Amino acid sequence: MALEYVWKGLLVIAALSIVGVVLVQAGVVSAPWGPDSGEVRISDGGSDGSATETDEPKAVVDVEIADDNNERYTGLSDHDSLEPGDGMLFVYDEEQDLTFVMREMDFDIDIIYIGADGEITSIHHARAPRPGEDGETLQYPGRGKWVLEVPRGYSNETGIEVGDQVEIDLQSNRTTITSVSPGGFDRVVTPEGPDAGPREAIAAGPRSIRR
Repeated sequence: MALEYVWKGLLVIAALSIVGVVLVQAGVVSAPWGPDSGEVRISDGGSDGSATETDEPKAVVDVEIADDNNERYTGLSDHDSLEPGDGMLFVYDEEQDLTFVMREMDFDIDIIYIGADGEITSIHHARAPRPGEDGETLQYPGRGKWVLEVPRGYSNETGIEVGDQVEIDLQSNRTTITSVSPGGFDRVVTPEGPDAGPREAIAAGPRSIRR
């Protein structure tokens, strides 16, 4: 009888594990090893569309990460405001056409689309919906693999423009940093020391047309 209970318990654990993997792959939930926060550095795009290592960034933004369907749907709608230098980075598995909306937003933002090569493809200055207005109707299309949201006007204040290059460092809850450099390639850097975690990959969700 005891052995039967053990087998039933193992089957339940296996079933839950399979469900968890399916949900992560479907982008419904984030993987537990996924990134929690990060830093986005934006530099002038060179004549060939790339930034050099000597370029001083125009802006450095501390970001929260939204990389599954639920997080992307909520976005910044559960925030009252953003401080300059803070933002949210939406992560997708590939470059694609997207449309962001201002659903239940309480403040204005800049929406910055970033291509797979790390180049800014478009910038929108988006306003919050007025009282009684449906934020779903405020639509801002673009193409990118990443989308950065910052306070409205931050792009103008820092000189961020289309064609600039973006470098992204994502900090996971296991202290692993995944860097996305101009040119579109990823490199994984594992910090040294006793608290360093194992190498991890970004957990990016599936295609989506709205945050």
